[in-house]
Amino acid sequence: MDGGAAKVKKAAVGRKLGGPKKKPVSRSVKAGLQFPVGRIGRYLKKGRYAQRVGSGAPVYLAAVLEYLAAEVLELAGNAARDNKKNRIIPRHVLLAIRNDEELGRLLAGVTIAHGGVLPNINPVLLPKKAAERAEKAEKAAKSPKKAATKSPKK
Repeated sequence: MDGGAAKVKKAAVGRKLGGPKKKPVSRSVKAGLQFPVGRIGRYLKKGRYAQRVGSGAPVYLAAVLEYLAAEVLELAGNAARDNKKNRIIPRHVLLAIRNDEELGRLLAGVTIAHGGVLPNINPVLLPKKAAERAEKAEKAAKSPKKAATKSPKK
């Protein structure tokens, strides 16, 4: 009987003499993140990117990945709404990424399956009247000061 009592006593020492057992709190919850900090830490260690991995590295990486995912999803949701759709498809993701300057630069060499291409028609292929209008609109957009100074002349 003494052996069993000793085991109970040893287990209770860690919890200040048998207090209620605390529920474990994940590192993701502690950091206030949705992405799994523990899993990312495991991947960092398993991937052998370095001999040692600090305790803050997976938290930081999880936060960065979560931010990028949220940014892409928000822009893709806006693109879906613009196309009067309730569901995000790869086309919406592509439009979101390519229309955003910073994300476009980050993912410049990335091909998105079933994404298609940005709608673009070379001005040379347009009819002459439409091309002239496009050139005038382009010039007005490039130099608004010149366009403003030319119009007041009477």
